Amino acid sequence: MCGIVGVLRINDGSPVDGGVIEKMRDTMIHRGPDDSGIYLSSDGKVGLGHRRLSIVDLSPAGKQPMCNEDETVWIVFNGEIYNHLDLKNELEGLGHRYKSKSDTETIIHLYEEYGDECVHKLQGMFAFGIWDLRKQKLLLVRDRIGIKPLYYAWHDGCLFFASEIKAILSYPGFPREVDETSIYHYLTFLSTPAPMTLFRGIKKLPAGHYIKQALDVGTQPKMYWDAIFSNEKKSPVNEPDYCENIQGLLSDSIGNRMMSDVPFGVLLSGGVDSSVNVALMDRYMNRPVDTFTVGFEGDESYNEFQFARQVAKKFKTNHHEILIGQEDMLGFLRDLVSHQDEPISDPVCFPLYFVSKLARDSGVTVVQVGEGSDELFCGYPAYMNSLRFHSSVLPILSSLPRSMRKGIYEGVCTLSKLSHRGFHLRDLFRKAIDGENIFWGGAISLTETDKKYILSERFLKKNETLSSYDVIRPHYEKISREKPESDILERMTYLELKHRLPETLLMRVDKLTMATSVEARVPFLDHRLVEFAMNIPKEFKIKNEAKYILKKSVEDLIPRELVYRKKQGFAAPVKEWLIGRLGEAMRTVFRNSDMVHLDLFNYEQVEEMLNAHQNGHTNYTGILWNIFNLHLWYDYWFSDEKIPTTA
Repeated sequence: MCGIVGVLRINDGSPVDGGVIEKMRDTMIHRGPDDSGIYLSSDGKVGLGHRRLSIVDLSPAGKQPMCNEDETVWIVFNGEIYNHLDLKNELEGLGHRYKSKSDTETIIHLYEEYGDECVHKLQGMFAFGIWDLRKQKLLLVRDRIGIKPLYYAWHDGCLFFASEIKAILSYPGFPREVDETSIYHYLTFLSTPAPMTLFRGIKKLPAGHYIKQALDVGTQPKMYWDAIFSNEKKSPVNEPDYCENIQGLLSDSIGNRMMSDVPFGVLLSGGVDSSVNVALMDRYMNRPVDTFTVGFEGDESYNEFQFARQVAKKFKTNHHEILIGQEDMLGFLRDLVSHQDEPISDPVCFPLYFVSKLARDSGVTVVQVGEGSDELFCGYPAYMNSLRFHSSVLPILSSLPRSMRKGIYEGVCTLSKLSHRGFHLRDLFRKAIDGENIFWGGAISLTETDKKYILSERFLKKNETLSSYDVIRPHYEKISREKPESDILERMTYLELKHRLPETLLMRVDKLTMATSVEARVPFLDHRLVEFAMNIPKEFKIKNEAKYILKKSVEDLIPRELVYRKKQGFAAPVKEWLIGRLGEAMRTVFRNSDMVHLDLFNYEQVEEMLNAHQNGHTNYTGILWNIFNLHLWYDYWFSDEKIPTTA
């Protein structure tokens, strides 16, 4: 795992400055504290920089930027290629000669052999840039699922790319401007949908896409993989076959992700996903698995220590725990904003950082995490609620005359004035009546109805034709068009793969683990398991409970009481902390932030929500945390003086 950066000059301006590349590169020293490197082309058109976190081949031979034998192909690479050894054997059989044991070199030889099509042979998580000197072409690639981030931008006759936005922003004279359209969508989805970012002019490469840029002509991002695919293998027809396939694919995935020359472990909550990671890792290891769990001081209802300890005891792991509290969060706010670059409005970012730091402080550099399981196997209440609405309420509404549907909607609007829960109900019925898809994602913050109350009159008027449904509509339309036989659950999963997984869940994993110089691997998101899970029919995936088929697949691996216990979810007690010091810190930011001058919010309404939350009338945690993070982000990147470290 590493940090990469690059500059390609298109026009005839001054040569790329090596000192500038080094400065950009070293904004990401946390991503690669072990080594660094730089490449400058002889004509001054290209500069590449790399920060190295040594995982595979710790020798100097693994140093980047790396080139082929005649120095005509150069690469900077972030990630891991899990089928690296198989590919190496294939390539050596074709006459390629290796000078290292690094998977980075495998990508170089693969590119020499197959060109841009090399991406189809890679299994793993990756973001890389390849400069082909002969063809005078830059190739930028992000992995299929979007486990690793890659940002790019045009400025001053140059194409920039980097693992983190801060590297691009550090280029001398690069403009910092807010993208209000991205803010509008961030408020709904908790993060910005690709290719947007909150910084105007900076984009993120969508998952499963690449860009080719030559000196004379460039291309828009092109998709090379999609979860909609033609399944050539015959699908199982019964439950035992599905279970056997799922456990087999997951076991292979975890085994492949144990490729490492440094110590590795598991972030363990005691839930199904992380417990299965431990159980399957234990099969491959000749020493105890290192496990890491985080909990909260004075908030036992959020802690999963007892379940994690149960797993640790069964598999005799080397178990580590850490307790954190409200003061830790307040002291971490500035670093949180810095590491994220743009806000990821999920309080889980806070404990994720501290449990990752615990792993690093314990001598572990690589951890397995459980992200992706809930999205593939319908593990969230939002999925089940949407399915129920879709199967029960929606058919009835659709059969009614429009006048009657309008009357029902007006009744719901009256209810919405009584509580915030009514706002969500109102928006649900609005979607149904307007013909929109009900499910917008596993976690939604501000609905279109919420925005009408919380955003300023100026902002609403400027964006009166804007709807966050515009972000997800193309994905629904594509799967409906290209796979018309897909059921509603498959379409929901497809939507999650397009946004929430890569831009919220995986982005938080990357940013917060790399902040501690730890590499996180995601076995549930091996693309072969994703493709298989996408094709499991709804009647097998759920049977009156979430994740039914996954639970059946692993019930022989971990204690049954852990498999079938009520889902708790990885969360932080922000709801309770908002009643105390965190809430007052939030109030101070809302009143004093420089973002107030942008006139984006109705601050009277925002403060009313904070008061109502602190008085115990309504739980506004999600919305308040969302808006709070946005203000912290603005003050850090545009004024750099307003972020509180204490309340």
